[in-house]
Amino acid sequence: MAPLPATTAQLRVLHQSFSNRLLEGEVTAGGFRWTFCWAFDRGELSVEPSLGRALIQDALLRFLLRADYQLEPGGDYAFTVRARF
Repeated sequence: MAPLPATTAQLRVLHQSFSNRLLEGEVTAGGFRWTFCWAFDRGELSVEPSLGRALIQDALLRFLLRADYQLEPGGDYAFTVRARF
């Protein structure tokens, strides 16, 4: 059986605001770079630019939900996306 495709995504938290309930940052994977804004009180995630957004959005949201309280501004994190970019 062939191994599942995987790409490692690198995430950097740029800004966090508990009063506005927002987390902003950037994520790179497979030559793509996106910025994101996550309204964690509503569970809403916006990812820009739209080019390649479908590749990262679901995996990014799962990571953010799982690592929520461990993320800090200036922090660098990595997670695996089950796709090859």
